[in-house]
Amino acid sequence: MPPFLYIFLGALAVVSALGVIIQRNPIHSLLALIATLMTVAILFIGEDAVVVGFLQIIVYAGAIMVLFLFVIWLLNLQVETGPTGHLALKLFGSLAAALLVTELFFILAPPHLQVKFTHEPVGYGSLASLAGTLFTDYLVAFEVTSVLLLAAVVGSVALARKLPGTDDPRAARKIAS
Repeated sequence: MPPFLYIFLGALAVVSALGVIIQRNPIHSLLALIATLMTVAILFIGEDAVVVGFLQIIVYAGAIMVLFLFVIWLLNLQVETGPTGHLALKLFGSLAAALLVTELFFILAPPHLQVKFTHEPVGYGSLASLAGTLFTDYLVAFEVTSVLLLAAVVGSVALARKLPGTDDPRAARKIAS
């Protein structure tokens, strides 16, 4: 992958990640997160990790984001109104943005800091090696993550449900507990 394309995609990922936290509308924030995940997937594909790139698109940008969308719809989140930030948070955000711009300048300025690509052994990143590692070394973490996601969905449904005879979901939670 040409270095200018790599830098462009990296900057695009950073900008879309900032869009996740800047947006007031949760749906717009979710769309910015999908753009970030897609950009990272393109970076993976550009680095010849095609399986990881497509898994990033299928699992994260596909399934997990649809799950987030259903939770947002289920909880009926509204757009935030009014000022939400404090002066200290704005100052910290400004300093962080300035540090990121400085870092980008140092990355682009000196020619002696070029990215050196290494060649991985044959079969590295293949579907067989990924499945072998995932279902041997990381099997417990994989299963715990799936149970955690299931518990999160069940918990959000339990928090968002309305009991018969109540109009306010917060009143339903008080009655249920």
